Amino acid sequence: MGHPPLEFSDCYLDSPDFRERLKCYELELERTNKFIKDVIKDGNALISAMRNYSSAVQKFSQTLQSFQFDFIGDTLTDDEINIAESFKEFAELLNEVENERMMMVHNASDLLIKPLENFRKEQIGFTKERKKKFEKDGERFYSLLDRHLHLSSKKKESQLQEADLQVDKERHNFFESSLDYVYQIQEVQESKKFNIVEPVLAFLHSLFISNSLTVELTQDFLPYKQQLQLSLQNTRNHFSSTREEMEELKKRMKEAPQTCKLPGQPTIEGYLYTQEKWALGISWVKYYCQYEKETKTLTMTPMEQKPGAKQGPLDLTLKYCVRRKTESIDKRFCFDIETNERPGTITLQALSEANRRLWMEAMDGKEPIYHSPITKQEEMELNDIGFKFVRKCINVIETKGIKTEGLYRTVGSNIQVQKLLNAFFDPKCPGDVDFHYSDWDIKTITSSLKFYLRNLSEPVMTYRLHKELVSAAKSDNLDYRLGAIHSLVYKLPEKNREMLELIIRHLVNVCEHSKENLMTPSNMGVIFGPTLMRAQEDTVAAMMNIKFQNIVVEILIEHFVKIYSGPPEESATPPVPPPRVTARRHKPITISKRLLRERTVFYTSSVDESEGEFFHFFILDNPWGGGELQGTSPVLSPVSCTGVIRLIFPSPRGRAHRDSDSFSKVRSLGEKPTIVRPPVRPPDPPCRAATPQKPEPKPDIVVSNAGRISSSV
Repeated sequence: MGHPPLEFSDCYLDSPDFRERLKCYELELERTNKFIKDVIKDGNALISAMRNYSSAVQKFSQTLQSFQFDFIGDTLTDDEINIAESFKEFAELLNEVENERMMMVHNASDLLIKPLENFRKEQIGFTKERKKKFEKDGERFYSLLDRHLHLSSKKKESQLQEADLQVDKERHNFFESSLDYVYQIQEVQESKKFNIVEPVLAFLHSLFISNSLTVELTQDFLPYKQQLQLSLQNTRNHFSSTREEMEELKKRMKEAPQTCKLPGQPTIEGYLYTQEKWALGISWVKYYCQYEKETKTLTMTPMEQKPGAKQGPLDLTLKYCVRRKTESIDKRFCFDIETNERPGTITLQALSEANRRLWMEAMDGKEPIYHSPITKQEEMELNDIGFKFVRKCINVIETKGIKTEGLYRTVGSNIQVQKLLNAFFDPKCPGDVDFHYSDWDIKTITSSLKFYLRNLSEPVMTYRLHKELVSAAKSDNLDYRLGAIHSLVYKLPEKNREMLELIIRHLVNVCEHSKENLMTPSNMGVIFGPTLMRAQEDTVAAMMNIKFQNIVVEILIEHFVKIYSGPPEESATPPVPPPRVTARRHKPITISKRLLRERTVFYTSSVDESEGEFFHFFILDNPWGGGELQGTSPVLSPVSCTGVIRLIFPSPRGRAHRDSDSFSKVRSLGEKPTIVRPPVRPPDPPCRAATPQKPEPKPDIVVSNAGRISSSV
């Protein structure tokens, strides 16, 4: 709504129309004053909310950083190292974002609240004081004028002249007050256009600059995110493979707990009850017993400690063992042993009939030896028939199905797999199978190949070299990993090495078509790690090393040409791993230690009060790269000609990595300014841009430095 101007000449007349127009200005001034109060109130609430949000994010990042991953086993894979460090990286990134935000929040009051408050108190408040003076002088003048007009003409001339002078003086004072008030209220009405908008513009500018820096960090975060997602997927694949093996081990343990033994552990161990004869009778005492067959040593640890005496384990050397006749004792599951250390016979009670058989079998007792209830699956052999089978499978796969999506990952029908294996390995006519027969689809052939390799009497990469291969995969030194595995491959028996080369060459061919079949070296490692390598013992510890078996196969695929081009120069002695004090070759992926972008402080408070009450800030040239997210360094242009303080700081972290001359580029005189009209009040006299302006469809944003992209990670 437009207001008619207040003419200074109307101040002398002080007409009702003038008073009505002046009233409109006063109402507008009150509305503006209320608006500024609301902006200040809501601005403070917004700043407080941003501060609370930033504090909550920083608290969240502290919680992330305080967590430390524990793991099973003695070594992490490269992907697990990346995952273990991820929360720390997340926390560092959140802190960097919030440090940028807090810089803006700390200066938000100087940018928004203080200028508005100063304008409200000093300009609008001063106008209200002028209004009070105007009303007071007007009331005094009109009161005096009323009294003056009521003076009698019969008064003395001197008295009348004195009254006239008094009225003229009050009229002059009122006229001056009216002029000052009209001038002031019109000045405030005009100056509010920039005095109110400037602080809001500066605040929004700093807010959007903070958001644009967040966009920059998002661009830096993308490569890290992609690499971490790959590590997570690889770890998930390793987990799936390990879980399947663990479930199989759990089933075997349920059926026959004694069949799974760790190397170096006793032949058999468990709880037994021993018959002890005393003067007052017989008692049965519970012991935890461990028997080592090679040394015939029986270690008995009492579970029921006698009061006042601490009993340690008792070592006995076994002479012989015999089953106790059922009719000779009223207890079940008993057997007798004789030892060198104790005279006479020691009667032991097992926990069940099956448990007694296992103890007697281990001690070579005089009972028939009962074998484990598990019937071991028929084992395959690495012979000529096996080589023929593998070559036929590979030939069909590479001819008909090498581009099949999920090759080797998708399993075939168990019935068809057994049918194919039984037909091919039939003793009467081995190898007499047509693989191009319509019943044998690609899934059946791949599953049959995996089944054959998994059920060899000894895995392709042998039990003897298993620990050394896993140890090589656990090394932090990437060169040592490759060198050690290269050396160990040539320690395999000739047949095993030939079969391994045949399989790995085929897997390399499969991975070359990974765009179609989606099978990368990492995926093939997950499938063929447990197939080509297998620990001799069935234990949880061995299952946890499957992920390192997968890494061995992955290395064989990725470095096939180098490994099979010939044995290493010193094949007799594998490379010695470097000492731990040496810097690791493999480092976890990181974003917090990247090369930081050049940053400029956009959140500047007002200049020194002694130089004026105008605040200044910078305008960002192309903060978003013309609508596209680009990693360009921003170009800053100071808007006003004098009194602008240029502050350039590095990001909160990485100060030591920044060069001392890393300042933002200033626009040269020949370049077009970013914003045609300065958004801030210039000092007197007004200073406009010196360069000629050409009309452009969008003069607000100028694309600059679009071609220069700095690396982020």
